[in-house]
Amino acid sequence: MDRLFVHLASHSRLPTMQRMLLAPFTLHRQMLAKIDAVGAAARAGKSARIVAKMNALTDQPLIEALMKAGDAGARIDLVVRGACALPAGLTQHVRVRSIIGRFLEHSRVFYFRAGGKEELWLSSADWMNRNMLRRVETAWPVTDPALRQRVIDECLLAYLHDSRDAWEQQPDGSYVEVRRAKGKPGKSAQQALMARYEVGPGKGAPWT
Repeated sequence: MDRLFVHLASHSRLPTMQRMLLAPFTLHRQMLAKIDAVGAAARAGKSARIVAKMNALTDQPLIEALMKAGDAGARIDLVVRGACALPAGLTQHVRVRSIIGRFLEHSRVFYFRAGGKEELWLSSADWMNRNMLRRVETAWPVTDPALRQRVIDECLLAYLHDSRDAWEQQPDGSYVEVRRAKGKPGKSAQQALMARYEVGPGKGAPWT
């Protein structure tokens, strides 16, 4: 990270990054490659999974890659708080939900599983053309097993099981509020996280 800031401040040659992905240089291309790898795993009959949480999804190449992977049989869950330009109802393997809770969130978390290979990335970038190609953004892998599981639990699973603040995209492109559809208050991911932090990391109740 320090080499990135030196580059920005001095206009020196862009440093070679071993792990970090940078926009507008490598981030877009590598996200496309990771989605394509999941799609290839699905076509080969292997485990194929994508879970991505972001504020907006409007970049057309990324949308097309997700649709292609979904058509191949990859199971894809997208938690997109705001704008989502992914066409609804074209594949049953892609699900979209939006969480509108008490707090405005800005976490971007991307999980990829292609066969036996799992990757978890944190990022500053939404999947938008401006973020991928016209801004300086970063993404980095979470490799520590304990930390990776905590991020998956708190930033992905909690929001996939939210039944209070969640809205789910329907085949016609509309969104239905989950708690109204189920006829009961449900469970809020944000409230569950606050309760978990009160007792300490890893000590709260499971999300399901």
